[in-house]
Amino acid sequence: LGLSGPPGAGKSTFIECFGKMLTERKHKVSVLAVDPSSSTSGGSLLGDKTRMTELSRDLNAYIRPSPTSGTLGGVTRTTNEAILLCEGGGYDIVLVETVGVGQSEFAVADMVDMFILLLPPAGGDELQGIKRGIIEMADLVAINKADGDLVVPARRIQAEYISAMKLLRKRSKVWRPKV
Repeated sequence: LGLSGPPGAGKSTFIECFGKMLTERKHKVSVLAVDPSSSTSGGSLLGDKTRMTELSRDLNAYIRPSPTSGTLGGVTRTTNEAILLCEGGGYDIVLVETVGVGQSEFAVADMVDMFILLLPPAGGDELQGIKRGIIEMADLVAINKADGDLVVPARRIQAEYISAMKLLRKRSKVWRPKV
């Protein structure tokens, strides 16, 4: 599964919770988390693992943060090979968390079985939903953080994205993207 979304959408928190659910169901889970690299120093924080503290201690999980090192598209130059290595190593579920910063960060969509776009309830209006790029590549759009005071905005943005997705050309004859 590939996961992308804007900063603050809760990608790492979602992966922590989802990954724990999967390992409790006896799956072996690998997480490939991609962090942006500085164009000045070339360094990268690689901080996603620190937000997955429980999952990082789980013996049925493997978390590998990697820097983009200048590669565009939200992944690294070797993400596809890393997915294959994880599968070959016995991990039956591989989650790839992209940099996820914009409309063009969807290279992972061609590397995975399902591409999930994670959005916060205040993720924009319907015009954002009909932009070409990352939206039309998503197999699933998940509105995250949809609790408490954010229930109403979450339902509104869900309705807007359902409407917007109807305007986009279908990528598959058998799967209709869900919101």
